[in-house]
Amino acid sequence: MADRRRGTATARRPPAGSAAVGTRRAAAAAVAAGSTVAGVAAVTVAVVAGPGPGLTGYVSEAGVAGSAYAPAYRIGVFALATALLLLAAALPAALRPAAALLAAGGLCTLLSGAVTCSAGCPLPPFERATVADLVHGGASIAATAAVVFAMLAVVFAMLAVLLSPAAHRPLRRIAGVGVALALPLSGAIGLAMLTVGRSGLVGVLERLLLAVAAGWGLATAAALGAARR
Repeated sequence: MADRRRGTATARRPPAGSAAVGTRRAAAAAVAAGSTVAGVAAVTVAVVAGPGPGLTGYVSEAGVAGSAYAPAYRIGVFALATALLLLAAALPAALRPAAALLAAGGLCTLLSGAVTCSAGCPLPPFERATVADLVHGGASIAATAAVVFAMLAVVFAMLAVLLSPAAHRPLRRIAGVGVALALPLSGAIGLAMLTVGRSGLVGVLERLLLAVAAGWGLATAAALGAARR
């Protein structure tokens, strides 16, 4: 009987390696949450206090060369890129597709922060763009799309029961809310950019979509840390 009890306790005890991996993921989630808050704060300061055109312009205009707030904007973008990479490392193994998308989004965000657009950050089809504008704009769009697809990947993984429903139910709820908000905003931005171009409508929609992406990342990081505890 005693041997049987010892065997049951041993079977229930998680492997030491698994505990170490869980600790590393929890640490990555915690730092990702902090980086998200710091990045959003820095970018917000650059956008609000900078000389940009307000809601009629793109967020990226805060980082145009020559602006006094360009360093703050770039620091914020790099902090957000770090947050995406750390969040990718913090996700459970069953969410590898979402982690890969977040890693790609983090790299694209790094590229977006490293390549500065020209004044006004012009984009086709209504504006004449330079190579740097196209690289910056393409990287920014790809980064945002990667985050939205990562939300979808989490939702699909939950629907396929690849994760424990009880342990990771918060991830499913957070991703579901993120997808419900991000998909309509993404479609509206794409349509507005093709039909209207730079306008207050695009400016407001872009800021809302970026807020949803940042909120999803922060909430997901917090949920991962809470699940570990």
